[in-house]
Amino acid sequence: MSTKDYLEKDYYAVLGVPKTATAEEIKKAYRKLARQYHPDSNQGDATKEAKFKEVSEAYDVLSDGKRRKEYDEARTLFGSGVGGQRPGGGGGFSFDFGDLFGGTGQSTGGGAGERLGDLFGGLFNRGGGSTRTTTTRPRRGQDIESEVTLTFTEAAEGTTVSLRLTSSAACAACTGTGARAGTTPRVCPTCEGTGAASRNLGNFAFSEPCRDCKGRGLIVDDPCPVCEGSGRAKSTRTIQARIPAGVADGQRVKLKAKGAPGENGGPAGDLYIQTHVKPHAVFGRSGDNLTVTVPVTFTEAALGAEIKVPILKGMPVTLRIPAGTPNGRTFRVRGRGVTRKDGTKGDLLATVEVLVPKTLDDKSRELLSEFNTATAGDDPRAELIQRARSE
Repeated sequence: MSTKDYLEKDYYAVLGVPKTATAEEIKKAYRKLARQYHPDSNQGDATKEAKFKEVSEAYDVLSDGKRRKEYDEARTLFGSGVGGQRPGGGGGFSFDFGDLFGGTGQSTGGGAGERLGDLFGGLFNRGGGSTRTTTTRPRRGQDIESEVTLTFTEAAEGTTVSLRLTSSAACAACTGTGARAGTTPRVCPTCEGTGAASRNLGNFAFSEPCRDCKGRGLIVDDPCPVCEGSGRAKSTRTIQARIPAGVADGQRVKLKAKGAPGENGGPAGDLYIQTHVKPHAVFGRSGDNLTVTVPVTFTEAALGAEIKVPILKGMPVTLRIPAGTPNGRTFRVRGRGVTRKDGTKGDLLATVEVLVPKTLDDKSRELLSEFNTATAGDDPRAELIQRARSE
């Protein structure tokens, strides 16, 4: 891809975000589009595969704070119209960006020339100072998305899972050279191994990746039959991924440097794991707290009692409920909830549910009738009715 192509491409439009988008907004947009156009989900669809590459290219630049700044400055500079007059008059002049931004030493104190040379060098994977520079600088590997389903307890306490990942890596058959086993690539005669060539565009001369070797600086005469000369191939591996305690359903877990391997010694990308948590038959979640509903009898609620309350792991704990406890009251058991990032735990919120007996024997009915007679003067609805009338 040429320098002109880079400058004309609107990476923000590709990801569908404004120029003021935050890093998190850019990441969110990329993940959504990557899932939509990923080749694994669109087998044989060349259009979506091309779109996936375009989205990945945009994210590679905008996700890197330094490269994003360089990209913004480059587009601002190009859009403002770099130009001038040829000495002695005339309608313009021809120059090479490598000469313009190369930092030739003529600007005092390493000023704009060196700064812009670094800007364009960093953005287009070339160093400043010459149009004949290599494009084989280290490149970060792509991020990978995966999914895992956890039990309620695994999510609350943390666990280690096995994940089978597929990503792009150096071709094992040719060790990344792109040449058939037993052969080696030769230096590109067009760019003499630099991977870059100068292209004249009227009043401008751009340094761009060499078309003959596609920026690699090498020509493969006998391509590897596995990767067809690209040097890259699909790689499948199994890793052990640690899921931290306290993850919630739908949460993404980031594992740094567990993504696709980098190129030319570059760092690996990151792995993002989408978690799905199965519901529990007894417990629920409220942030870092566990919730549980505990049935109690009418007499336990009326007279008070010590009751057993289950916890997620371990023996039940004893909870004392005072006399006159109403239905739906919630009690807090400290330190029996979900493990937090700092190692501390949330609480267990136990809500009592007063049970009403469905059947009564003669003795129970007689006793309850006596209780009803003894409390007949207390109308629990009197205040409610009075408040309704006052409105």
